[in-house]
Amino acid sequence: MDNNENGGRWRALWRKPRARWMFGLPVGAVVFFAAGIVFWGGFNWAMELSNTETFCISCHEMRDFVYEEYKQTIHYTNRTGVRAVCSDCHVPKEWIHKVVRKIKATNEVYHKVLGSIDTPEKFEAKRLHMAERVWAAMRATDSRECRNCHSLVSMDLDEQDKSARKKHTLERAAEKGETCIDCHQGIAHKLPEGYE
Repeated sequence: MDNNENGGRWRALWRKPRARWMFGLPVGAVVFFAAGIVFWGGFNWAMELSNTETFCISCHEMRDFVYEEYKQTIHYTNRTGVRAVCSDCHVPKEWIHKVVRKIKATNEVYHKVLGSIDTPEKFEAKRLHMAERVWAAMRATDSRECRNCHSLVSMDLDEQDKSARKKHTLERAAEKGETCIDCHQGIAHKLPEGYE
């Protein structure tokens, strides 16, 4: 083998390969684009699947403990027939906030695996702590998930009793820095023992 032949092989390795084309684009770009669509579709499908009531109550802790009490509330059955499911209150609608919430939910999966709340006694022992975490998150977002369905500016204050009308005025809420969860704790789940 001579030097010239050897040099030709090295040049062939460094030569830019001829691009293959599909739909007027390089094949690699088409494959990358198609893979992106499949990944995005699968990711979005999984996100939406995990927002269903069926998914939420698939573990016995939710089905046997909080779901049963939720079924006794106005968010489950009411005169208008509008039902709020778990994700309506616990998962933001906006995509970036939804992803952040799903990432935080991995902590809940971790505790599911550990069995931290797998009996009624363990659940009740941690109920106050879990409720305080949810309430703090709702305060931090100005009860964003409540406002997906409820809006102070859309409320017909004349239809409310005197006390509620006074509390629901925009001025009072802004003046006191209050948000929905400050007054409406226990609206969908029973309040923890020891809660003041």
